[in-house]
Amino acid sequence: MSVTTIRADLDGLPAYVPGRAVPGAIKLASNEVPLPPTAPVLAAIAEAAALGNRYPDLASTSLTTRLAQSLGVDAERIATGCGSVSICQQLVQATCLEPTDEVVFAWRSFEAYPIVTQIGGATARRVPLDGDLRHDLDAMAAAVGPHTRLVMVCSPNNPTGTVVTRTEMDRFLAAVGPDVIVALDEAYHEYVTDPDAADGLSLIDTHPNLVVLRTFSKAYRLAALRVGYAIAAPQVAAALRKVCAPFSVSSVAQ
Repeated sequence: MSVTTIRADLDGLPAYVPGRAVPGAIKLASNEVPLPPTAPVLAAIAEAAALGNRYPDLASTSLTTRLAQSLGVDAERIATGCGSVSICQQLVQATCLEPTDEVVFAWRSFEAYPIVTQIGGATARRVPLDGDLRHDLDAMAAAVGPHTRLVMVCSPNNPTGTVVTRTEMDRFLAAVGPDVIVALDEAYHEYVTDPDAADGLSLIDTHPNLVVLRTFSKAYRLAALRVGYAIAAPQVAAALRKVCAPFSVSSVAQ
């Protein structure tokens, strides 16, 4: 049977390949914390699961409110998603409309960036890492052109672990300008020890086009629950909420 309404370009879509599990081996490939969630978290999971017959709060109100309080930002600046990878896809959906629209990112970096770009029907612009396996921010800024709609910066970078400094990020944002969304993917933010590393929260007030992505999958041991969030200007956060699949953040995750 030939189904002609399926997008032909999906034949070339790279599949996301998770780290392979080998029985009896300690799996490191997916950057998972080997310890289970804490006892209070397990109790909260069980309590939420008891209401599994009910749809979750569409707006993730309690989660959003508590995140805003913890981060010291207004709740209208928070958007949640089914893991920060979902937020990446929401960013592409919110910014890219035409096949000529471009998403710029370093390579190698998070494997999902080219996937969510192609799913969104946009064009990926890969910029090679420099000789120290760090983001070549000058080259990335040079790659930004009239068709660029989104730039992804991963710090610490997955998989190389290198960070972008505050000075470098300030200079990069100035070079890109205010008209292009720049996403700073901080999935591994809690592991940063470099005092010079950029902290997205300290930058968002002076750069309204900056979106900071974080997740509960890594340091908080909740990879299976799939919950991530963005901190952004209110109008950007509102756009991310609009393109989020309804009920995608489960009650257990919230």
